[in-house]
Amino acid sequence: MPVTEALVLDALKVVKDPDLHRDIVTLGFIKNLHIDRDQVSFTVELTTPACPVKDQMRDQARAAVLQLPGVAGVDVQMTARVREAVGGDGTRSQIPGVKNVIAVGAGKGGVGKTTVAVNLAIALAKCGGRVGLIDADIYGPNVPIMLGMKTQLITDGQKIVPAEKYGLQVISMGFLTGDDAPIIWRGPMLHGALQQFFREVRWTDLDYLVVDMPPGTGDVALSLSQTVPVAGSIVVTTPQKVSLADSRRAVAMYKKLNIPPIGIIENMAYFACPNCAHEADIFGHGGGEELAAELGIPFIGRVPIYQPIREGSDSGVPLMIAEPDSPAARAFMSAAEQMAAQVSLASYNRTTTIPLTVVR
Repeated sequence: MPVTEALVLDALKVVKDPDLHRDIVTLGFIKNLHIDRDQVSFTVELTTPACPVKDQMRDQARAAVLQLPGVAGVDVQMTARVREAVGGDGTRSQIPGVKNVIAVGAGKGGVGKTTVAVNLAIALAKCGGRVGLIDADIYGPNVPIMLGMKTQLITDGQKIVPAEKYGLQVISMGFLTGDDAPIIWRGPMLHGALQQFFREVRWTDLDYLVVDMPPGTGDVALSLSQTVPVAGSIVVTTPQKVSLADSRRAVAMYKKLNIPPIGIIENMAYFACPNCAHEADIFGHGGGEELAAELGIPFIGRVPIYQPIREGSDSGVPLMIAEPDSPAARAFMSAAEQMAAQVSLASYNRTTTIPLTVVR
């Protein structure tokens, strides 16, 4: 019996996307299907390059097709095309060159929010995503320090060209002021600066634009919600009660501004002694996970206290670059994968029809 396209597609229906809970044929993930006698080749196009199980899905797809009578070889290519999770609504238009905006915020300062934002952005880039980073903490722009960047922004005659480092396109007020110069602005000036960061920068083909928010529930979050459609927000907390109380307020703020909270990440969750491996819960235990469960928000990771995280932030070489295989870096990578999965879910949920065609 000859191998047909219908037989191959039917065999591939056993492979399901773990987040969307639908098979990859129904989801329209199968592209470029070719059959040459006993050889079959096709591409599986996922909704994010940061899928943690893409290798397992590739192997499962290959094995499913190899079981068909008459098939001797299967070539599977894995790619990704990130979809937009939120569209323009008439009052807020999409940013040219950007698919998804993700806010990383915190209810209070001192929880390592910028460290988390920087390492999450780099993790997404390491997975193959095209990523930008806006330092929206106007009063305390620390992203340039953490990325080891000292640069003067230039224009291409029409728009500002973002600086680039570690695979990221980056904009920060720190590029426009001296190291010791304070920013003493009222709310309307903050709103204007944020508008410029989004609308007057030459963002190029970004899957994700990560926005490092200032701590608290102030003007910048309000301006963000009024300026662009936002795919979701990540709230950074530490385990102790004071941080959790402020994080609860931050989540409530994002919900009120129609920016869906898509994850809580617990930073400085514990300290693992480098000599005896004993874990000490310096700031408490499990508070972030309990808060996520209480509020019905995904808990996307627990990052330990780890000295190289601080050293990397001070030296301009973030942990995801300096020690990508360390347990803390793996925690950042896992959180980035889960964050991308939540964006994929949002993009799927806003799609009214699911394509059933195969691109040849």
